[in-house]
Amino acid sequence: MSDAVAVGLVGAGPWAGMVHAPALAAGPATRLAGVWARRPEASAALAGEHGAPSFERIEELFDACEAVAFSVPPDVQADLAARAARAGKAVLLEKPLGMDLDGARRLAGAIAEAGVVSQMVLTLRYSRAARDFLDRTRELEPFGGYGSFVSSVLSGGPFATPWRLEKGALLDLGPHIVDMLDAALGRVAGVRAHGDPLGWLGLTLEHENGAISQASVSMAGMGDLPPARVEVYGRGGHARLDWSQLGDDAFATMVAEFAAAVRSGVSPALDAAHGLRIQEVLASAEAQLV
Repeated sequence: MSDAVAVGLVGAGPWAGMVHAPALAAGPATRLAGVWARRPEASAALAGEHGAPSFERIEELFDACEAVAFSVPPDVQADLAARAARAGKAVLLEKPLGMDLDGARRLAGAIAEAGVVSQMVLTLRYSRAARDFLDRTRELEPFGGYGSFVSSVLSGGPFATPWRLEKGALLDLGPHIVDMLDAALGRVAGVRAHGDPLGWLGLTLEHENGAISQASVSMAGMGDLPPARVEVYGRGGHARLDWSQLGDDAFATMVAEFAAAVRSGVSPALDAAHGLRIQEVLASAEAQLV
């Protein structure tokens, strides 16, 4: 497709290989313009799978694309995505925005200063099931809700990466749950936290409209775990989103909407500023656990 957006990929780990690279290469709204990673052999292998070039220098990747997708640890993303923004490239960003709030603020500031399009990979928000759920919650006059996300990442597997093993569930699973409750119940205005990010962590969220919600997240689960879920209660009834309802459409929809945003020059609602706001909630929770 001649008008496909040329997107470079930074990162060649499991998530980049499983999701980012195939979705960007599949098009039709995007084409994979190349891959750069800190491990040249991994970059070359992933790029080769999709018939794309591998670059030794990240600046060469920037020169070859209009936009850059990131699939790297949060601290690496905060620095490299700021460089991409200053180079005039639109950026597709993983959650969390940065490893800490300072890094997230620096990145969001660099994107705002450069005036480039940004979009967050809050994958759930792009699924048809999640969008139907949020449409339903708007009819409920919601006053409360609950979210739960328990995984077994701490016991090993491809996603037991150093930053997740250090930071735990708050920064990895927390963005999904907090974002969904924020979207369903109204902007989060305050948070109270208790527990352990490497064990079981509980959050109570206070929303601007007076609604209250609770969230539980853990990466210390074992065995056959139930799917993550979000529930909302209101004067008009009840709505529930179960992760098992999510189809395979989310990432393709996200990539297509990112391409459309790049072409229009207008960032979507789920931009870096939104990612920063969610991370500010998580940072406030983290500070209470010290």
